[in-house]
Amino acid sequence: MALTQTQFEASADRETTRGVVRLVSRIIEQKRVICRAVAVAFVLITIVAFLIPTDYESTARLMPPEKPKGEGLAAMLASSGGEGGAGNPALGSFLADSLGIKGSGALYVGVLKSTTVQDTLVDQFNLCRVYRKRYRKDADKKLAENTDLSEDRKSGIISITVTDHSPQRAQQLATAYVTTLNQLSAQLNSSEAHRERVFLEERLKAVKLDLAAADKDLSEYSSKNLTLDVKEQGKAMVTGAAALEGELIAAESQLSGIEQIYTPNNIRVRSLRARVDLLRKKLSELRGNDVALPNANGNNESPIGDNGNDVGISLSQLPVLGVTYYDLYRRAKVQETVFEVLTKQYELAKVDEAKELPVIKVLDNPQLPERSSGPPRVRIILIGTLLAFCAVVGWIWFVDRWECTDADDPRKATILELNAVTLVALQPGFERLRSVWRRLARRTGSNGEGAE
Repeated sequence: MALTQTQFEASADRETTRGVVRLVSRIIEQKRVICRAVAVAFVLITIVAFLIPTDYESTARLMPPEKPKGEGLAAMLASSGGEGGAGNPALGSFLADSLGIKGSGALYVGVLKSTTVQDTLVDQFNLCRVYRKRYRKDADKKLAENTDLSEDRKSGIISITVTDHSPQRAQQLATAYVTTLNQLSAQLNSSEAHRERVFLEERLKAVKLDLAAADKDLSEYSSKNLTLDVKEQGKAMVTGAAALEGELIAAESQLSGIEQIYTPNNIRVRSLRARVDLLRKKLSELRGNDVALPNANGNNESPIGDNGNDVGISLSQLPVLGVTYYDLYRRAKVQETVFEVLTKQYELAKVDEAKELPVIKVLDNPQLPERSSGPPRVRIILIGTLLAFCAVVGWIWFVDRWECTDADDPRKATILELNAVTLVALQPGFERLRSVWRRLARRTGSNGEGAE
């Protein structure tokens, strides 16, 4: 039994050797055919390789912004390593990745891959027309295929590589990625300083309206009641009343002395009496107990005419007017103080927000590509030519195996039968092509004879 197995293996080896020798001999016999086929394939593949559009790459490298303190577990893990590890960042990164905690780099890579960023770039550069896509969604997919976004785990540097047939557009797209990321970071910033700034901004608008209303009410009340400053007006009116009363006493004393010397119809007596009446009238108006005093003619008409109180208000009216005035004044001062305090806080909040605003730090700006990044034409030509050579050799091997197979082999009979059925099915099509070819040949021949 062992001898039979050995003989079988030896027979199989001899058969394999004979097949290899036969294939090599057939290749040598068909070397011209192989060379021609490989040459034709080389020319065709070269043409196809140079017809493929040239690609250019432009790369931007970013450093993710430093996060403010208070990042919680992520910041603790990022700075972990303890006293023994001396704050090993690699260990912190490993622990964060193990727990599924992503850093700011992964966040910004996700933002760059978002539909918002892609739609912005598609609209900005009209990529639907450039990529020959009807819908924006298809243009977004094409842009995502042409963009390589990666993050270095060790350093955290984000790389943005854009591939395009135009070197200028590749550079512009890479730059637009960075600009759009900055804009989105500013819009999506939800820090404490940002929320405080937004709240103070809204509060300032409301306080400003309240301050304007309070100032308007105070000015209208002061204009209507002739009250500029009740406190100062009161001091001035008391001082004026005292001065008027002093003048009145002096005038009355002088009148009493002159009346003992001259008659009542004397011009000096009448003039001094008119002055006393006028001072009494003014003092009465200033005190708020205005009454009609008899003048020199003996009637009750006011010697100053019908204009009433020249000073506008009296001492008796000041307490009543002062309550409303000081209430309106207090409201205006309160709103003014609140406005000043909120304005200071608003400016401080804007400064804090600017400090916390994530600004993308560009490590390498996108450069205009000087050399093409693809396609690898030499590699395409070499691999295509090699595949063409293998295909020709495979065809020769198949033909050799076909010829060496017995006609009684059921597999060969089945293939021949399928071939015959296929030829019968395709016969009408071949006949039509042959008739069309004949018509074209006849027309070409007739046109040539007519030209002669």
